[in-house]
Amino acid sequence: MFKITADEISIEEMIQRAKREDSGAIVAFLGTVRDDGIQMMEVEAFTEAAEAELEQIRLEAIERFGLTSVHIAHRTGRLAVGECIVAIVCSAPHRAEAFEGCRYVIDELKKRATIWKKEIGENVERWVGQG
Repeated sequence: MFKITADEISIEEMIQRAKREDSGAIVAFLGTVRDDGIQMMEVEAFTEAAEAELEQIRLEAIERFGLTSVHIAHRTGRLAVGECIVAIVCSAPHRAEAFEGCRYVIDELKKRATIWKKEIGENVERWVGQG
């Protein structure tokens, strides 16, 4: 499962979907808007291209790390400090693969997905890199 959405992300739902009888590990990652002296962040995406890239990353992670499932959700719209921007849940037979796969997914997403972030503060608005 992968999606670009303006809706709030349910990590609990993603974890439930990741549970498998052949998986001994589930790793979840949540990326949130941090307070870097901003009030909010605006997230935009070229949804069709971003979803195609997320699916490619998901398939690569499954093959590379032997994952049993990969779920990715990324928010768009205006988000306040503390709100979830991205959630990734990976399951695998063992924890090492689940951790490695989850890290791979977020690192590749940040490099390859057509998603842009604008930080908005009291007197400043600036587009930021994916890092």
